[in-house]
Amino acid sequence: MKLPPVVAAPAALRAVIAGWRREGRSVGFAPTMGNLHDGHLELVHAAARRTDRVVVSIFVNPLQFGPNEDFAAYPRTLEADLERLSAEPCDLVFVPEEDRMYPSGRESATRVEVPGLSGILCGASRPGHFAGVATVVAKLFNLVQPDLAAFGEKDFQQLAVIRRMSVDLAFPVEILGVPTRREPDGLAMSSRNRYLAPDERVVAPALYRELQAAAGRLRAGDADLVAIQQDGMDNIRSAGLAPEYFEIRRRDDLGPALPTDQALVVLAAARLGRARLIDNLAVDR
Repeated sequence: MKLPPVVAAPAALRAVIAGWRREGRSVGFAPTMGNLHDGHLELVHAAARRTDRVVVSIFVNPLQFGPNEDFAAYPRTLEADLERLSAEPCDLVFVPEEDRMYPSGRESATRVEVPGLSGILCGASRPGHFAGVATVVAKLFNLVQPDLAAFGEKDFQQLAVIRRMSVDLAFPVEILGVPTRREPDGLAMSSRNRYLAPDERVVAPALYRELQAAAGRLRAGDADLVAIQQDGMDNIRSAGLAPEYFEIRRRDDLGPALPTDQALVVLAAARLGRARLIDNLAVDR
């Protein structure tokens, strides 16, 4: 098994990519925080289908964790991640140290803000989270300078934030949304699923089931969006989860949906033990 090449220094990363550019190669990018699962690997495959060379970054970004969140406990599995990537179309792995990403320190680091989109849904319960996401992605785009970057649709709000940021800051990067990979029972794949105890793991797919139920009502013509949202909250709670939100939004800008809107997305977040679960389903009416 041959592990993919690994670089930690930005200068080394840029030197490799400059060589590819001299050869006329296009560059795809899959940014991750490691602890890779099949959903992450699908990002790599999606990028490889569209570009000549693929860079995967592995960096647990402290700026997107709140003071009471799981930054210290977040699983770091670099050796296993590299082994998984050895069988994938990955040409380079960028594994920077924190002091290379934030040379002035995390508290003094320049921030990138995306107003509006960052303060709703997950942003309402995780203040500062999406500023941390936008900041690290902007920096990674500057370092890798990809033609295309792949992000999972499970983090639908994150994808919307990154798309808005890329347009506003004129990054010449195509943002590719990749469909959510799921376990056989429907649970969206996530690194945080490992926090679930066995009995909680049995309960967790209820989140996806409620999204499916709401999507079915919308496709059938139910226009009572308030009732659909409230039923989703109630049913998730009855299943044993602690819901944060269950909302129907416009898919293009995540604004509040109207009964006449056609392109929708149903989004939900809930806590279950140590895990915070998020998921969504797109709906065309």
